[in-house]
Amino acid sequence: MAAEIGGFAATRMAAPALRPAAPPAPTAAPAPPQPRRAVAARSLRTVAAETLTADLAGGTNGALHAQMNSEATTEITSLAVTANSRRKTKIVCTIGPSTNTREMIWKLAETGMNVARLNMSHGDHQSHQRVIDLVKEYNAQNTDGNVIAIMLDTKGPEVRSGDVPEPIMLNEGQEFNFTIKRGVSTVDTVSVNYDDFINDVEVGDILLVDGGMMSLAVKAKSADTVKCEVVDGGELKSRRHLNVRGKSATLPSITEKDWEDIKFGVENGVDFYAVSFVKDAKVIHELKDYLKGANADIHVIPKIESADSIPNLQSIIAASDGAMVARGDLGAELPIEDVPLLQAEIVQTCRSMEKPVIVATNMLESMINHPTPTRAEVSDIAIAVREGADAIMLSGETAHGKYPLKAVKVMHTVALRTESSLYNSTTSPGLVAPAQALYSEEFSPSQLSKMFGSHSTMMANTLRTPIIVFTQTGSMAVLLSHYRPSSTIFAFTNEERVKQRLALYQGVIPIHMQFSDDAEETFSRAISSLLKAQHVKKGDYVTLVQSGVTSIWRDESTHHIQVRKVQG
Repeated sequence: MAAEIGGFAATRMAAPALRPAAPPAPTAAPAPPQPRRAVAARSLRTVAAETLTADLAGGTNGALHAQMNSEATTEITSLAVTANSRRKTKIVCTIGPSTNTREMIWKLAETGMNVARLNMSHGDHQSHQRVIDLVKEYNAQNTDGNVIAIMLDTKGPEVRSGDVPEPIMLNEGQEFNFTIKRGVSTVDTVSVNYDDFINDVEVGDILLVDGGMMSLAVKAKSADTVKCEVVDGGELKSRRHLNVRGKSATLPSITEKDWEDIKFGVENGVDFYAVSFVKDAKVIHELKDYLKGANADIHVIPKIESADSIPNLQSIIAASDGAMVARGDLGAELPIEDVPLLQAEIVQTCRSMEKPVIVATNMLESMINHPTPTRAEVSDIAIAVREGADAIMLSGETAHGKYPLKAVKVMHTVALRTESSLYNSTTSPGLVAPAQALYSEEFSPSQLSKMFGSHSTMMANTLRTPIIVFTQTGSMAVLLSHYRPSSTIFAFTNEERVKQRLALYQGVIPIHMQFSDDAEETFSRAISSLLKAQHVKKGDYVTLVQSGVTSIWRDESTHHIQVRKVQG
């Protein structure tokens, strides 16, 4: 383990240097700091009094020993910036007729959108292509960290009623039928688009229309018709979504249409797939195998929305790149009182696996037609933020609502205000899991990365500095996001795909920048770009973190942490 002035650097040691657990030996004197080049860039200055030395040598059995110069600590703490007011929780906006123009996409991005969602249940490839092109145009013109990722949301195996010439009024107690015959639309019978509908439902089942806006009890069925009695009435319009409470349809999770849409996503280089009605991990593996064969670097986010997915939750998330809590269909197939508990469980499961999680559906539903939200909706956003969601999502609010920009503004301000109660100088250090000393001979680079991610976060929280991380794969930025530092993570990467992907992660502002062969010159340009964008100012302290899984500037895998003061 090497120590550097003004920083904390480590290279992975040979296994024999870390012996099995035993009572720690007296701490050996730290090795003298390794020489390093003087800082050439005028925009950076390492405070000479700041020293952080570390010894993970075999003589200490891998126990971590760190000491910080007290004068430096006092100076940094007194001058450091407080946790900034940038929102950390990301906002996913569904693009539709209300927002699919260049003007509106620009305004959404400026108001707070981080991810543009394409709902493949609506529109065609031509309309979605226009949106993709506009988002890419916006990203090309904005290089200061305001990155918009693109998420393609598959339609999935939805069961829907057929077309009706005009809405049919269903009244409580009325008899009404669904048939698998195509093209039927009468006052008491409409078609469904799923031939196995007859086999999937049983007498006594409750059918829900549009997630429960209307409900019908199954009374009888024949070879081609399900006969029902209306429990909760309303207007039945064309192509309404049907669920059977407590059951999932036996359709495959990825339909033929979905595969066409997935291919469209590959051709256009989208960043994420949100996969509807995932029931088990098999479909995730199938999609990932397809993407690997297509040489497509696209992350897969399963939507947890079916009754069958809950028993397989752990394996689904483990196989995936995150998850979405799709509460609409989840609350239709399962008792609605279970949804808040399932939301908390899904968020916690993703957090424990270091995967991003999105909370979606009905977050500001009333703002589709009204300029202000209900107070319950405001609380709903705050709960998702407090539970630790990486992102919160707007659906109809921005797709076809009357007040899309106001909805984004409300989501932004509520999330920001909630975050301000979570991150402060008293509680922030407690958010980091305690560091674990390494006593075993067998440890992996990922374990070393976790230790440094934890200590980087603790250092930044204690000194109240933003974090600047340099990463080629995004892994260290993701890890830092997992530890939820109190300030912003500025993730510099030379990979465009990594930059796009990091837009979903809580607290991360991704910035694309080519790395030079000279580390100090790269550091200098990073600070200059942050100064130009007014993300930092002269006199601020920053914590610099170099990712170590894939070495950037050294021959060996290296983790590197420094605290520096920004000079104008």
